[in-house]
Amino acid sequence: MARLSRSSAPRLLYALCSTSSRSPAAFLLGGSFQLRQFSAGNAARSKLEKDPWWKESMERLRNIGISAHIDSGKTTLTERVLYYTGRIHEIHEVRGRDGVGAKMDSMDLEREKGITIQSAATYCTWKDYKINIIDTPGHVDFTIEVERALRVLDGAILVLCSVGGVQSQSITVDRQMRRYDVPRLAFINKLDRMGADPWKVLNQARSKLRHHSAAMQVPIGLEENFKGLVDLVQLKAYYFHGSSGEKVVSEDVPADMEALVAEKRRELIETVSEVDDKLAEAFLGDETISAADLEEAVRRATIAQKFIPVFMGSAFKNKGVQPLLDGVLSYLPCPIEVSNYALDQTKNEEKVELPGSPDGPLVALAFKLEEGRFGQLTYLRIYEGVIRKGDFIVNVNTGKKIKVPRLVRMHSDEMEDIQEAHAGQIVAVFGVDCASGDTFTDGSVKYTMTSMNVPEPVMSLAVQPVSKDSGGQFSKALNRFQKEDPTFRVGLDPESGQTIISGMGELHLDIYVERIRREYKVDASVGKPRVNFRETVTQRADFDYLHKKQSGGQGQYGRVIGYIEPLPAGSSTKFEFENLLVGQAIPSNFIPAIEKGFKEAANSGALIGHPVENLRVVLIDGAAHAVDSSELAFKMASIYAFRQCYAASRPVILEPVMLVELKVPTEFQGVVAGDINKRKGVIVGNDQEGDDSVIIAHVPLNNMFGYSTALRSMTQGKGEFTMEYKEHSPVSHDVQTQLINTYNGSKAAE
Repeated sequence: MARLSRSSAPRLLYALCSTSSRSPAAFLLGGSFQLRQFSAGNAARSKLEKDPWWKESMERLRNIGISAHIDSGKTTLTERVLYYTGRIHEIHEVRGRDGVGAKMDSMDLEREKGITIQSAATYCTWKDYKINIIDTPGHVDFTIEVERALRVLDGAILVLCSVGGVQSQSITVDRQMRRYDVPRLAFINKLDRMGADPWKVLNQARSKLRHHSAAMQVPIGLEENFKGLVDLVQLKAYYFHGSSGEKVVSEDVPADMEALVAEKRRELIETVSEVDDKLAEAFLGDETISAADLEEAVRRATIAQKFIPVFMGSAFKNKGVQPLLDGVLSYLPCPIEVSNYALDQTKNEEKVELPGSPDGPLVALAFKLEEGRFGQLTYLRIYEGVIRKGDFIVNVNTGKKIKVPRLVRMHSDEMEDIQEAHAGQIVAVFGVDCASGDTFTDGSVKYTMTSMNVPEPVMSLAVQPVSKDSGGQFSKALNRFQKEDPTFRVGLDPESGQTIISGMGELHLDIYVERIRREYKVDASVGKPRVNFRETVTQRADFDYLHKKQSGGQGQYGRVIGYIEPLPAGSSTKFEFENLLVGQAIPSNFIPAIEKGFKEAANSGALIGHPVENLRVVLIDGAAHAVDSSELAFKMASIYAFRQCYAASRPVILEPVMLVELKVPTEFQGVVAGDINKRKGVIVGNDQEGDDSVIIAHVPLNNMFGYSTALRSMTQGKGEFTMEYKEHSPVSHDVQTQLINTYNGSKAAE
């Protein structure tokens, strides 16, 4: 053969490799096979160097996520995509009457509640392209599922409801997409519903999400008259026939729509030419813009994240899904068109750009963990290199070397065994012990991928198993959920001994309590966690206490004289003991017992039984008995001395105060500020950030329970807040009286 054509070169290499056990990469990296045997001159060799073996398969790969507000139709859209690409053979609805439920909602809880709780991965083939899809939850409580999906994807579809428009979670999801620099398409769904208005939604996306976007399609009819779509790039009308809309029929643009179509196409060209110089040149020069020119310009602008193409349809009525799939292939990037960075641990975390080629060293990120039937299932996104079943890989975060026992491709909760996978793919491995966010390499490099943004938990609950026998299963469940979900935390309250679980909201924690019951058969009782109050003294009080006990045989004798006082503000310690004794009134070997006695007494204040902080105890005199004095006698003397003088020191209760930062649309600022005042909070800062107000306040933790729900109802779900511990500060007089009465009441009941 005289020459190797560009397209036949990779195929020829594949054919050659299939007869050998060596990978195509091994051939190219200088194995026994000599390329020059097959080349007639340098031209062919240089072409092969330009187009490595993997380039064609990488260009035909897309990793996308589908995200949106609750009930915008993400799971329904994914179900249609799987049907048209042949992955499933019949369509089931999210809340279907047949009881099957959508393919991607594999948990029983998801099918019952009709919501997505865990993101699910699948892959499908459309027009010779491979597409990996992750369907993510819409509820704000499961925000980590969206974070980790977007962290590893190259592109995304933002689904908007044509009736609801841009809703609160659409704003949050869009913010997450920006955080991870994800190029995206928008899909305006539910055009068949009453009140559907795609143009209103498009304008909302421009104003609320600041999208630089334009419609790629014009709907033919709306609501019950929605029949099809006109493609503004190809200038063709598409209708969807067949029982499930599987037959796409292409026709000319209806005559009565020509003026509208021409106007919308011009708007599309204008919007794209604002961000694409090549198209702007043709547009300003009044040249005819062909479909191919426009398509290329939209692709360039979308990948550069300067433009967001807007598609339309109704997933439920099976209309508009196939053109959206074509849009994914045409406008979203393949893995080698996006920039991914790793941190080189050997060079002080220097940023390294990964070319994303299968020829390089292996770099893969574990972005999600799941407890499967066969042990821990770890989802990996491969950024570079090739991973094979049986290979040894190194966990850079722990330094452990692990063998890959089983490699699978996921289809919701089903899996398909594969032998190897290369850069750009999303796969899962079994039996690999790691944490979410760990990076794996082949050992030749020490790279870690940048971590995900993990929001802090905002709510806590106390949980405990109802029966004592199920403690083992209970802790097993909590350990597993903590490993799977970085926003789910488990702690022990040292004072009350309760197990405290923390998460992103009430629904988040309810789901976990329900999963403990279903998956581990453990009934758990849930209560409000006890707030960690403290007590302190506000003035000096003197003590002079003699502990004298005669019980036949050796008695107990110890006298301590001194005072207690508050520590100065800003003191680093919470308890201080000072010995100012002059002479040998008390032998020095008894002094540690006295300190121990005061410390023990300070563990439980007389007001509500919580520890006493910021306390200084000064010993100035005392008395001892030659026979009856002992360590125990002095320890008891100290405890009673503390109790005797505590009331005279005017003690107060301290409560934990949280630093709360709220971000709410300006229109709700007044309502939210009023509510903070009602919760005895103090607003210390108020800033404007775009259309949002950022309020910073100090609010007592005891008044913050159920706040996430209250804030959502006050702001139509658009407000968000973060909360962290600031300090303990005194409660008001009325709260103190109330707390003391509650404490005394509970003691009397005991």
